Amino acid sequence: MKKIQKILVANRGEIAVRVFKTAQKMGIKTVAVFSTADRNAPHVQLADEAICIGEAPSNSSYLLGDKIIAVAKELNVDAIHPGYGFLSENADFAQKVIDEGLIFIGPKPKAIQMMGDKLAAKEAVKNYDIPMVPGIDKAVTEVSVAIETAKQIGFPILIKAAAGGGGKGMRVVDKESDLEEQMERAISEAVSAFGNGAVFIEKYVNSPRHIEIQVLADTHGHIVHLFERECSIQRRHQKVVEEAPSSILTPQIRKEMGAAAVNVAKSCDYVGAGTVEFLMDADKNFYFLEMNTRLQVEHPVTEWITGLDLVEQQIRIAQGEALSFSQKDLSIKGHALELRVYAEDSLQHFMPSIGKLETYKLPVGDTIRVDNGFTEGMEVPIYYDPMLSKLITYGKNRDEAIAKMIEAIELYDIQGIQTTLAFGKFVCEHPAFKSGNFNTHFVKEYYAPEVLEEAYKNEALVAAKLALHLYLKDMNRIRMPQTQPKPAVQTLFNK
Repeated sequence: MKKIQKILVANRGEIAVRVFKTAQKMGIKTVAVFSTADRNAPHVQLADEAICIGEAPSNSSYLLGDKIIAVAKELNVDAIHPGYGFLSENADFAQKVIDEGLIFIGPKPKAIQMMGDKLAAKEAVKNYDIPMVPGIDKAVTEVSVAIETAKQIGFPILIKAAAGGGGKGMRVVDKESDLEEQMERAISEAVSAFGNGAVFIEKYVNSPRHIEIQVLADTHGHIVHLFERECSIQRRHQKVVEEAPSSILTPQIRKEMGAAAVNVAKSCDYVGAGTVEFLMDADKNFYFLEMNTRLQVEHPVTEWITGLDLVEQQIRIAQGEALSFSQKDLSIKGHALELRVYAEDSLQHFMPSIGKLETYKLPVGDTIRVDNGFTEGMEVPIYYDPMLSKLITYGKNRDEAIAKMIEAIELYDIQGIQTTLAFGKFVCEHPAFKSGNFNTHFVKEYYAPEVLEEAYKNEALVAAKLALHLYLKDMNRIRMPQTQPKPAVQTLFNK
């Protein structure tokens, strides 16, 4: 395969900026596409070339695969990087990119299609002796079948959309009398979100941890894993805080999970960077959940503990290079933490906060990294994911990484909208998180808007007391009597 000379990123915001930085470091020319709402966005300014592809709504711009491919061909682009979200896991788009003679920086369309359907994914990996959550491995439409399955595996159960993700089309059912209603809701939501109402049923894992394994696979048959990321701090099934490594994995479990992830990649002939997600129960039994056939939002924590640039690896694999390292060359160095900084109001149940970034100052430091998609003065549009940036901190150990995260949060200065920064600080300072004794129910168990509001009040009270103390100290300094003039000067005055 030829060496890539020019890349178009079919995305926006911080991930487009992220890809451009690595591409430019590698001497590769870059092309940005943008909507009318993103005309002044950083990814547009950073690229060598930029083309407006439509109006603000994503279905009029960033989801127009044919138009994006046409722009790529017109500008003599070699490869398209999809980022995450939008078209990143669209097998049809990936196939069209390839059919037009371009390089798709990602897995083969067949792997995207297979792993995008949770039932197909279960079928693909069942011959590799990978632990699976007990349940039924085919679509369910009849309530009677659902009831029979639930009785076999025992309540509580989880109804999941076969084509789902992000918590959509998902329902936890504790008792038989609720099953029919919850199943109807799950099917309706799945149809609305994915155009596919297929659902399946599996045992609900109580007090689960959400742990994922990063894999890399080249076109020469080499597959490695880059250890795990802990992603259990979530709101509405969406990750908010991630870290690497996990605080609860033993070396043996890490080895077993890594091997299972590599086998999942083998099962679908995977190429590129991908993530295999697992649920882990309170007894540290782990179960295959799904595979995300793209770069993950939380990839920077893996980059920091391994020293690898995952976007660079994606590009090198896409142009046919073999991995330059093997599993035995990889090791974990230190600890990294990531907070997704969303334009959301934590005091209003994480409702989107839309408006102008009147002030937008970011933290800096040797062990602080910010992957950012905005600049001061920009409007935060309502059309896209509300993430402004990602704050990543690093330490020699977990405690140090957490302390640095709290410090970095304090260094942010954002005015004009509400963000999840205060919530991130709440998480990092909470005893359950600091101890490592938490699960995916952290938000439900420990967080409520009034808790954060009380913290705000306490901080404001401390700040007010400090300001008063400084004020009185200054006033006292001003009121202090002046020292008497020296005699010689006094004599001169009296002459």
